[in-house]
This record gives sequence, structure tokens and C-alpha cells, in this order.
Amino acid sequence: MTTVKSSTSNSSHKKPVKSSTSAAAVAAKTTARIKKPVAKVAAPKRIAQRPRAREITGITPEQRLRDIAVAAYYIAERRGFAPGDPLEDWVQGEAEIDCLLAAKHMGQMNS
Repeated sequence: MTTVKSSTSNSSHKKPVKSSTSAAAVAAKTTARIKKPVAKVAAPKRIAQRPRAREITGITPEQRLRDIAVAAYYIAERRGFAPGDPLEDWVQGEAEIDCLLAAKHMGQMNS
């Protein structure tokens, strides 16, 4: 049995109210709502991953960056270390190294 305060002016007087459903019935309904089956979502399809750079070229990314830095140095040396754009030297060195690695990779594939 639940008690509810009366809406009369005497607020200290409580009036008993009968509940039509028991606490156990309310708990059972709440639990039933929580345990509803959840629709299963299909797992996403796996996308074929590209091979890693090391698998293709045979060198680590750190080695590739080191090779690019050396190539950029030699590019600057060829122009006599005259003022120029270091970024352009790097980009040109990167293109040269990537071309060499691609040629090496193609040579391995054809063997």
C-alpha cells in the first residue's frame, strides 16, 4: 500500500491509496522491457588492405626517409649549394627514391 499526501490544507494528514498493481508486477514489466531482443547488425565486410610499404619495397619507412634526405643533399650539392628551395630538393629526392624503389620492386616481380 502506498501513501499519498492529501491536497487539502492540512498537509500533515496522509491518505492511503491502493495500487492496482503490485511492486513485483511493475518490476517484472520493467525487466521485460529491458530484456527485449536486440536486432543483430551484420559485421562490416573486410576491405582488402594494401600491402605495407616494407612488403613492397623491402625497406622500412625510416630507411626510405633517410634515403630521401641523402638524395636531397646530393641534389643541393649538384647545384653547388646555391640558394634554392630545400622543400623542392626534398620533393625531387623523394621522386628519385620512389622511382628507384618501384624499379627494384618491378624487377623482383618479373623474376
